[in-house]
Amino acid sequence: MAYEFSVSGRIAKPVSEVFEAVADPKQLSGYFTTAGAVGRLETGATVTWDFADFPGAFPVTIERVVKDKEIVLHWDAASDGGPAYQTTVTMSFEALDDGRTLVRISEAGWHENAASLKASFGNCEGWTGMLCALKIYIEHGINLRDGFYK
Repeated sequence: MAYEFSVSGRIAKPVSEVFEAVADPKQLSGYFTTAGAVGRLETGATVTWDFADFPGAFPVTIERVVKDKEIVLHWDAASDGGPAYQTTVTMSFEALDDGRTLVRISEAGWHENAASLKASFGNCEGWTGMLCALKIYIEHGINLRDGFYK
């Protein structure tokens, strides 16, 4: 059995606005991929995410996008000393009765060893940070990530 984790948060904006803030590379670059995102998140696309505080562009393969509902993507796991492999990230978007949006992010497929477990904890922290940054960006227009890591 492979390692998996999930994080979630509620954002005080309609689901269509929240979904678009993730799918649109310009918006994503405003709070998460601070050195730029190239390519819209669309089914079958390969996009690039670059982080100013963790330099190096990461290729991201988009498996499936269901507008305002779900984004499923694959990207390289941190090296654990074995053969390279990818994890699967699933982002789900749920409109709540009070007008907010529940966003859930899970990442699955981590190898079962100490190095992969450590890397998964780092990514879990990263996705939690992404949700916090998304919330403050979309609700208040602030880039929370700016200067946060370096």
